[in-house]
Amino acid sequence: MKIAILGSTGSIGTQTLEVVRAYREDIEVVALAAGNNIELLETQVREFQPKLVAVASEERAAELRVMLSDMDVTVASGMEGLIAVATKEDAQMVVTAIVGMIGIQPTVAAIKAGKDIALANKETLVTAGHRIMPLAKEYGVAILPVDSEHSAIFQSLQGEGQNKISRILLTASGGPFRGKTREELTHVTVADALKHPNWSMGQKITIDSATLVNKGLEVMEAKWLFGVEYDNVEVVVQPQSVIHSMVEYEDGGVIAQLGTPDMKLPIQYALFYPNRHYLKGERLDFAKLGSITFEKPDMDTFEGLKLAYEVGRAGGSLPTVFNAANEYAVARFLKGEISFLEIYEMIKSCLAAHTKLENPTVEEILETQKWVDEYILSHYHV
Repeated sequence: MKIAILGSTGSIGTQTLEVVRAYREDIEVVALAAGNNIELLETQVREFQPKLVAVASEERAAELRVMLSDMDVTVASGMEGLIAVATKEDAQMVVTAIVGMIGIQPTVAAIKAGKDIALANKETLVTAGHRIMPLAKEYGVAILPVDSEHSAIFQSLQGEGQNKISRILLTASGGPFRGKTREELTHVTVADALKHPNWSMGQKITIDSATLVNKGLEVMEAKWLFGVEYDNVEVVVQPQSVIHSMVEYEDGGVIAQLGTPDMKLPIQYALFYPNRHYLKGERLDFAKLGSITFEKPDMDTFEGLKLAYEVGRAGGSLPTVFNAANEYAVARFLKGEISFLEIYEMIKSCLAAHTKLENPTVEEILETQKWVDEYILSHYHV
């Protein structure tokens, strides 16, 4: 199988290449796209020999062309480059591992080009699920979830045919601040928020895990991926991160997917679906584990999840505002410009100021993102 990867130098991208490395005879990388880490991208190009690569800016592309002048590879840049990678003629599947709403346009382009999508970019469905899912159906394209929770749900649906889902039980670790009060969150630092107890992820998603915004985004994504209503998606805190998610059927039977917290498993499952292949790594030792515990999420302290349910139910352009405001707020928190709790305040401020569009087009979704950026710049001086 031939694949293209959007976001090859990030957490999911590098782990995807680890899977490829283990199955070089089965998977060929034909195109890669990254942001600005051209040093790592050069290493990847020399190892995997793609014919096309793309980076964020033309300036970095010019540098990379010099670095790769001895190789037969085309270097593109910007959104044009991303779309070129996503639509590379010989690619059969596109792994969308890029972070943020920048992933929407190349994903749409890949679908229209008939590529199957291994989806790790949750913002695509959060903001444009009402456009993406019908488009995938129209073009006969498979959307295979790479998020560990959505992969777990997908795996728990296998063999169940048309059996009716009663509930999706979306598990959460609770993040690094599980059990803390709002007062205790007042002075937490960026370093504190980046200490996730179980998973190794990129900075942005790790902060989202700490605020529970990530779980809220996953609730919205689950609605579109699996065609369920918000009342049928329940978040359960499972601190050991052993149960990755569950599906309850109408007869009360619950099917769960369990495993060690290793993102390579859902990545590999998406790449080889419906087949399973050997994956090197630690296996669950139930005797050593001893117990698996469950809690209700604290949605009053960690407002990200409560807000996500509210904007998801309201729909229209509000999920875009929620997502875009969070992206902006997290970037500022990571720079030390705002406090942890101000992430919530920034999101709520944007939601309150926005006039909802009922059924936004992709263009209107991107315009809404610009509106959020402009609103924050004019109302928050940091």
